[in-house]
Amino acid sequence: MQDGGQQVPSTEDGSEEEAIKQRKNGLYRNVSDELAESMRTGWADTELHDLKPIPQAAETAARRAGLSAAFPGERLVIPAGNLKVRSNDTDYPFRSSVEYAYLTGDQTQDGVLVLEPTASGHEATVYLLPRSNRENGEFWLDGQGELWVGRRNSLTESEKLLGIPAKDVRELPDALREASGPVRVVRGYDAGIEAALTDKVTGERDEELRVFLSEARLVKDAFEIAELQKAVDATARGFEDVVKVLDKAQATSERYIEGTFFLRARVEGNDIGYGSICAAGPHATTLHWVRNDGPVRAGELLLLDAGVETHTLYTADVTRTLPIDGTFTALQRKIYDAVYEAQEAGIAAVRPGAKYADFHEAAQRVLATRLVEWGLLEGPVGRVLELGLQRRFTLHGTGHMLGLDVHDCAVARTETYKDGVLEPGMCLTVEPGLYFQADDLTVPEEYRGIGVRIEDDLVVTEDGNRNLSAALPRTSDEVEAWMARVQG
Repeated sequence: MQDGGQQVPSTEDGSEEEAIKQRKNGLYRNVSDELAESMRTGWADTELHDLKPIPQAAETAARRAGLSAAFPGERLVIPAGNLKVRSNDTDYPFRSSVEYAYLTGDQTQDGVLVLEPTASGHEATVYLLPRSNRENGEFWLDGQGELWVGRRNSLTESEKLLGIPAKDVRELPDALREASGPVRVVRGYDAGIEAALTDKVTGERDEELRVFLSEARLVKDAFEIAELQKAVDATARGFEDVVKVLDKAQATSERYIEGTFFLRARVEGNDIGYGSICAAGPHATTLHWVRNDGPVRAGELLLLDAGVETHTLYTADVTRTLPIDGTFTALQRKIYDAVYEAQEAGIAAVRPGAKYADFHEAAQRVLATRLVEWGLLEGPVGRVLELGLQRRFTLHGTGHMLGLDVHDCAVARTETYKDGVLEPGMCLTVEPGLYFQADDLTVPEEYRGIGVRIEDDLVVTEDGNRNLSAALPRTSDEVEAWMARVQG
């Protein structure tokens, strides 16, 4: 409840009439009858009539049709999720579940998509909070009322936008309790909805639904690919923003870099797609360095791993490793060029019909070869790869699927993802790296504290791949020339 909102009491007998009575009593506590009456009237009609469907309405309808075909005769329940408390009476910004957003295009908190089985398939209904009631005062006295948090779409408006019949979500729990027949729910987002289905669902069956929706996102449609390109383009502009202010970052900390990129993400998109990694100097050897509170020093490298999330929740995931003073040292260049060579090998392996693992193995072979050549590992290279010895310095996999989640399709089965085959429309990252920890006594001192990663976002095409982030320079010479040009 936001500051100033009235606490709404709960009902014990469960009756709708008693709940409304208690709600009114709670809302109007310490409010004069005259003020309450004044707030009920004098408001203009703000219903929006000339609404067009959201751009992805045709795609979401096709996705729901695919889901319907996979689970005939079963009721399917996909919640958006609820607000999560950040501290005391303040909440985190809401982000709907990817399953719900994928199937509806909606991002409304507390929303629930229900696919009701019919003789010919399913009938979809989206359950949402309607506009705040002005008669009972919730619009100005309830902490989630519209005068506190902003206007919601009416159910009629939502129907026009989403192309799905809309009903009041407050009616859904009782409807689910009374319904019969097989049902599945996507768990982990809405405890109230799950509670209403306690006696009707099983964990195994629900997991099958969740896995199906994860695997459905492996191949992106044209709308999704366009959104990812939009996210990548904004991200490239965010990287340029950072290069322009590296002098200010040197005078402050990595947080100046984080804040600079965040501004671009909020201006051109919904948010950042994940916590930005703004790792300068030895912090670049920590894979998920998101504290971003360290110094930025000339002569060292900045590993910037960041992505803009679009208003439709698709995120980019791009990494560039930059010389903070604009010029690589000889050793930094040698390591950077080895990572670039590995990335080139990985990108070349991304094509339809190839095994998903091929691009990782191609990149790892290059890095293992260089580590042996530099005397940091004992060869031959085949032995190093067989034993995985290069992983002391390469640490992570070479990429992952990308989409509504930065690590998209995460609950897909191993046989369809990690052990699967690439298909046109799949979107993934290719991101090899080399990391020499500051306390690693197995490498010469001059290597210690150097971390390099290069990451690009690719879409598999009919004849190979397309690098969505190709506009950002990748070779060491190109990076130096780009930085010089941007900084004037």
